[in-house]
Amino acid sequence: MPDLLDLETYNFQLPQELIAQYPLPDRGSSRLLCLDRETGNVAHLSFRDIVSHINPGEVLILNSSRVIPARLFGRKDNGTQVEVLLVNKLSDYTWRCMVHPGRRLKKEQWIEFSPALKGFVSLPDEDGLREIEFSPAQGYWQIIEEVGHMPLPPYIRRTDEASDRNRYQTVYATEPGSVAAPTAGLHFDSDLLDELRKKGVLIHNVVLHVGLGTFLPVKSERIDQHKMHSEYCTVPRETAEAVNSAIAGGRRVVAVGSTSMRTLESFARGGRLESGSRWTDIFIYPGYRFQIASALITNFHLPKSSLLMMISAFAGLGNVMKAYQMAVRERYRFFSYGDAMYIS
Repeated sequence: MPDLLDLETYNFQLPQELIAQYPLPDRGSSRLLCLDRETGNVAHLSFRDIVSHINPGEVLILNSSRVIPARLFGRKDNGTQVEVLLVNKLSDYTWRCMVHPGRRLKKEQWIEFSPALKGFVSLPDEDGLREIEFSPAQGYWQIIEEVGHMPLPPYIRRTDEASDRNRYQTVYATEPGSVAAPTAGLHFDSDLLDELRKKGVLIHNVVLHVGLGTFLPVKSERIDQHKMHSEYCTVPRETAEAVNSAIAGGRRVVAVGSTSMRTLESFARGGRLESGSRWTDIFIYPGYRFQIASALITNFHLPKSSLLMMISAFAGLGNVMKAYQMAVRERYRFFSYGDAMYIS
């Protein structure tokens, strides 16, 4: 019997060549591994087959957060280059950020990102994060949109390209604020969403701005000692009403991505969904009892990651590990630009 609180329990071997470096030309052409969490049975489909697995009247929950060009390359007064990664917004023109390499910034100072934009960077706090205050305050974001780079994850071993501005972004993203894409949603295109609506599927949004925790591995040998970084999320009133109506009527709620699932569970109270906005640091791992969604669309996740622990809580560790072994054997594409799973 595996120890569900042991970090090593969530490890698996993944050939490097299965880590997708680019998206497929067509969003909906990814493969889809369907996992029945009751039986452990697996089926291999195309992502466009998801339409046949979601029924009229069921609620599909999307995270409409938009990825920002959060990687900024600037220079100190002496010409030394540093990279600044924006993490979360503190005010209209102030952000928390990470600096790389941090050793090059041993004092508070100005960094120039373009002739029209500078930022004053503070010393790191106990978490290694800093604050950056942009100047000019007015119009600085338009400059960042021009000079910033998409924050591709470190396992994508290339620099970002112009195409990533579109492809490392869901087609329904509207609320700027994420430093990583809610990647399960990358498989949907407008035609696929229209097909679901025509079928009678109810599509509603939540917002969770994906933050620093996405880049940080679980390091505690006992996973219940791991602390998640907080992320800001919102459940609109109409989303809560649609979800609660579905639950009352015995209709399923299907979460698209771990971020949507974490948002739903962060606002769950007594089997119902509240609306509003708040910071969440919810950490879901085996033993957790889900209240809202009964199906999940997700990508394949990193070994020893909090996301792998969450889907193990949802589908059962044994089911998930067997499915991952099968995905490796069948040469599925992994991580952000990879293939998808549907867990029901």
